Amino acid sequence: MIEFLKYYRYWGKAKPNTEAGLPYHLLPYHCLDVAAVGKQWLAAEKSVTKQLAAKLQVEPKWLQSWFTFCLVLHDLGKFARAFQGLRTDISDDLVKTNPRMTYAERHDSLGFALWRDVLQEKLAQYLPAGQAAWINKIDPWLEIVTGHHGMPPKLDSFRLGNFFEADDEQAAFVFVQHLLDCFLADFDFQPLADKSLYKRLKPLSWQFAGIAVLADWLGSNQEHFAYCTKPMPLAEYWQNFALPKAKQALAGLPKRPVAGKFETVQTLFPFIQQPTPLQRYAAEEPLTDQPQLFILEDVTGAGKTEAALILTQRLIAQGLADGLYIGLPTMATANAMYQRLSKVYRSFYESGEQPSLVLAHGARELSQAFRESVLLAEQAHLDADYQTGWREEDRELSATAYCNAWLADSRKKALLADVGVGTLDQALLAVLPARHQSLRLLGLGRKVLLVDEVHAYDSYMRELLSTLLEAHARQGGSAILLSATLPQTMRETLTAAFHRGLGLEAPNLACPAAYPLATHTPAPKAGIPAKTEPSPAGRGQGEGIKINALPYSHPHAPTFPHQGNGRLQQLPATMETPIDTRAEVKRTVCVQRMDSEEQIIAKIRYSAEQGHCVCWIRNTVKSACQTYQNLLSSGFPADQVALFHSRFAMIDRQTIENRTLQTFGEPSGHDTRKGQILIATQVVEQSLDLDFDVLISDLAPIDLVIQRAGRLRRHIRDAYGNRLREKGAEDGRGAPVFYLYAPAPSDDANAAWLKPDHAGTQAVYPHVGQLWLSARLLADKGSFAMPDDARELIEGVYSDEAQARIPLALQEASFDAEGKTMVQRSMADLNVLKLDKGYTRKSGDWDEETKIPTRLSEEESVSVALALLVDGELKPYADVERYAWAMSTIKLPEREWKKAGRQFSDDLKQQIEALKNEQKALRWLEVLPLVDGQSLYSATDGFFGEVPAGAGNE
Repeated sequence: MIEFLKYYRYWGKAKPNTEAGLPYHLLPYHCLDVAAVGKQWLAAEKSVTKQLAAKLQVEPKWLQSWFTFCLVLHDLGKFARAFQGLRTDISDDLVKTNPRMTYAERHDSLGFALWRDVLQEKLAQYLPAGQAAWINKIDPWLEIVTGHHGMPPKLDSFRLGNFFEADDEQAAFVFVQHLLDCFLADFDFQPLADKSLYKRLKPLSWQFAGIAVLADWLGSNQEHFAYCTKPMPLAEYWQNFALPKAKQALAGLPKRPVAGKFETVQTLFPFIQQPTPLQRYAAEEPLTDQPQLFILEDVTGAGKTEAALILTQRLIAQGLADGLYIGLPTMATANAMYQRLSKVYRSFYESGEQPSLVLAHGARELSQAFRESVLLAEQAHLDADYQTGWREEDRELSATAYCNAWLADSRKKALLADVGVGTLDQALLAVLPARHQSLRLLGLGRKVLLVDEVHAYDSYMRELLSTLLEAHARQGGSAILLSATLPQTMRETLTAAFHRGLGLEAPNLACPAAYPLATHTPAPKAGIPAKTEPSPAGRGQGEGIKINALPYSHPHAPTFPHQGNGRLQQLPATMETPIDTRAEVKRTVCVQRMDSEEQIIAKIRYSAEQGHCVCWIRNTVKSACQTYQNLLSSGFPADQVALFHSRFAMIDRQTIENRTLQTFGEPSGHDTRKGQILIATQVVEQSLDLDFDVLISDLAPIDLVIQRAGRLRRHIRDAYGNRLREKGAEDGRGAPVFYLYAPAPSDDANAAWLKPDHAGTQAVYPHVGQLWLSARLLADKGSFAMPDDARELIEGVYSDEAQARIPLALQEASFDAEGKTMVQRSMADLNVLKLDKGYTRKSGDWDEETKIPTRLSEEESVSVALALLVDGELKPYADVERYAWAMSTIKLPEREWKKAGRQFSDDLKQQIEALKNEQKALRWLEVLPLVDGQSLYSATDGFFGEVPAGAGNE
């Protein structure tokens, strides 16, 4: 009888016709494979299952059984005859192709439509009276599982007759009938009738969606789930094949390392002889047993990173996290942090454990250091499945191919690794409607999210970060934010977002706040007395709690330890702790304004002749390149002058970055530093441990000026620039002077105040009023002391009171900038996922991740591969064995690329097109030929444009 059941005539997975072995895997078996993985993943005794069940207010065993059943339904869309027609060459035992049916909609959306429009009604008639009430209420669960390819299914009503024959619908119906008998024979359907269950499900649906995607990936892996074409009872396959193989598949994953214990600061960082005040705070501050947020503000060089890692180990040791992800502003800062973290991350876990460390940004696979250190096994095999020979428009990546590609992708893998370092962009994609965002969010779920240089992001990214903090708190994650300079409004916004995720009201923060400052929320001190009411039977902890006499019934209300229902308890509050800073970074920096580039070049020449190393931070790549050329044409030796910005080809950027760290980094000495000159952009102002004897900077907003000044005489050195490490040593280079290239901030400044000499600065930092306030504050003070003046400087530019001081002539430009800021926030609100709606198409405008921006820019950029025209043949600019074209890539403003392309001859265009057809690596890139290392389009004619360093896709 088994062989005559119609649902055994449908394939679920298929091999290319060139691959040996059974050609296909029956659809019912693939559905069971995926469900078996989900069942093991959500074992009732696991903490993740218990946590999800508690938030849903159901039993863990109930949740495991129900979600397992839902997962069996994930590929209902593959019953479509249109899908089955994608392969016509694998067996005569399968259903016959209907040539009139075109596979024009993905099977995930077809599966949801089949359930909603056909199977629900049929099942309601099939089930006994009184047992079908749940059938029409479980659409949210079906959206989760049918969205297993990384996006929720479409909610459109399709003309199913264009995709399914009547036999297909009947086969799917009989399959679901048999599943009910196999999986839910003794199941308690009563919780499904509770409308409030679906309200509680919405914010949790993102985690369930991530689990569904992972289950589909693992359940599609032929290494564990061998293809089977022989019909057998579903229960027999389930017990003898699906469940045992699922256990093997999960056992083959990297084991979660066992957390180590925090002992002392020196155990974690042997090089720290005397912890800084901030590091002592990190080691001693009491922790709660709930998700918590730390904001650490201190002077550049005060050891914020080490303090954050101390807190991270303590959170992991206490069972509040399993790992860490560090998000940074740029690839350069991520590379530097990766090197630092590689020396300490194993200490988070017990000796002998093998935690994975992964780098995540747009060029991660190009880092040799990364390739050598990754411990997480690569999923190299891409299951081509049933794609071979299809038309391009009919191709569809199988779950294995898509998800293996996801795990191997340079920008995503870190979120599943135990410890990840990358750009913040990779984490922000977790709250954007981009494919596989649920996997990113799931990967972050049990990690400490550490965001460095929080002040460095624009309004668009800050709005996304706020949503990420809310989502992270909601799923039980803790976060640590680092900044040398953070405006009060930003502190308030970020803490309020984290509190929303916990179901708490926004905290009242001190204003003006102390500096340096450690903010901890929710903290275990100075709690608010609150009365707890007895929880109704069957309700979760947290229901009925009242804060300040207001009902505390948020669906994700955190549970707090207390002495029993009806008693007073201390609810956590926000603690703001003033912190001292180490004596070595307490200093006064004199500020000297400079009027002209000629004056600056004279200063550079004099300083270099005195044996000092010099850096000039320019605000645009174009101005940096022009200054570099001017120095060379003025007689400076080429081996004495270096250029560092974000728009080099990757192979050159890595070399320059490493050379910059060697020449000007903390270990550097007189021999490497003497007379060296670096012309750089914003790539040097954040997270790179660089130390210059003389520092010159274009005008920038005050927080960035302070940040840049942190690279001036950052470490204690003698008069020659050699590092001094003796306790109590004093710097022998004299009082530090910060040279600021800026126009005079006069009260009668007009609309052209920054033009023409500083037009590039205005293009990058369009809020002219803030620039004027920054210059005026520094001119009035003549110097600034850190940390004493930090708050005064920041609020003196960003507070509402400060804005009133802007000259009238500059206010119009400032209003335009504020308008752009509002537009950025509106764009973020438009793009970001509406998490409260749950995992559904209604939660955002879903698309591929390459089309969902994590950053806004004035102009689109284009990825361009540089090619050398050698003997009439185009070859990659990078002369390396691996990733040659990727290592030859740069990003250019779109207008500049178009200008360059117009100069190509027809013959050259044909040659480029032939090259792109030949080289798969160039499929999504443009190609820019070079002759003798020079572009066919002149770099001096605006090639780089007025763009800040770090702009573009990170």
